[in-house]
Amino acid sequence: MSFDTITGHNQQKKILLQTISSNRISHAYLFTGPEGVGKRLMAMAFVQRLLCITGDGCGQCSACQKVNNDNHPDLHFIDTDGATIKIDKVRALQKELSLRPLEGKYKICIIDGADLFNINAANALLKTLEEPQSGTVLILLSSQPQKLISTILSRCQQMPFSRLPKEQMATILRHKLDLDETAATILAALSDGSFTKALGSKQELFLKKRAKLIQSLSALSTGSTIPLFTFAAELKAEEESLIDILDIFRSFYRDILLLKNHQPETMLVNIDLLNLLKRELNTTTTSLMTKLKALEATNYHIQRNVNLSLALEIMLMRIVNA
Repeated sequence: MSFDTITGHNQQKKILLQTISSNRISHAYLFTGPEGVGKRLMAMAFVQRLLCITGDGCGQCSACQKVNNDNHPDLHFIDTDGATIKIDKVRALQKELSLRPLEGKYKICIIDGADLFNINAANALLKTLEEPQSGTVLILLSSQPQKLISTILSRCQQMPFSRLPKEQMATILRHKLDLDETAATILAALSDGSFTKALGSKQELFLKKRAKLIQSLSALSTGSTIPLFTFAAELKAEEESLIDILDIFRSFYRDILLLKNHQPETMLVNIDLLNLLKRELNTTTTSLMTKLKALEATNYHIQRNVNLSLALEIMLMRIVNA
């Protein structure tokens, strides 16, 4: 992974390259931003440049090959262990960092999900940040940096990452996945700047299942009790994708609001469902806002482990009766 292969984030690339060229490498970095926007890719490109034998991240030397295969002896990773990162992982890291580099100039650790440290692990990491070993570099990745303790934040060089503009991401996806313009635009909008979503398991949901889900939602009516409960059960079966499905439904109602307010069709997400959207234009703005609030409430409840079947049934009832 080299800087040249990463799309966007040019300012972050410039800063990291300048720190390397001036030999002013910080002992700790904190890359922040939404999931899937390229924080880990940038970290890997930075690591490859630091450990490369030729010093330019050539991608060909033995060090670069080992970095790309995640088996360089001076590169370590910490990821979540269930819902948190526990102290035993930090202690194992501290032991590794106490040793001299085996092959490169640095001992490096990438910590993904740094906001998931439990308090004991966070305090242990803080000691490492306060008393860094010479030649060690920690790269923390976080989508929720506000959850990190302030003393960790203050000891890292912070580097924020943002989502790529929808148009730029659509262009990338069109070429990368050989999509037509409409499909690429839909995928870029619903993945919300996350390549993890766009290139991963959510691709089928956004491009193949989305239209059927919206059509099923739109077909419900106040007299359709059995279809409503059937659809709620179908949604429950998609439990792992429910948050994304609610985003799809939100995009549908948002598109209707845009059309009602005479906004250009280029602003729509579900442009391939234009005929269906136009058939819904008689829906009042008050009704659409009620439907959106029902989706938002359900999103809130899902993340707090309520009775899922009941939450979905109530959501659909509120939407149908809005």
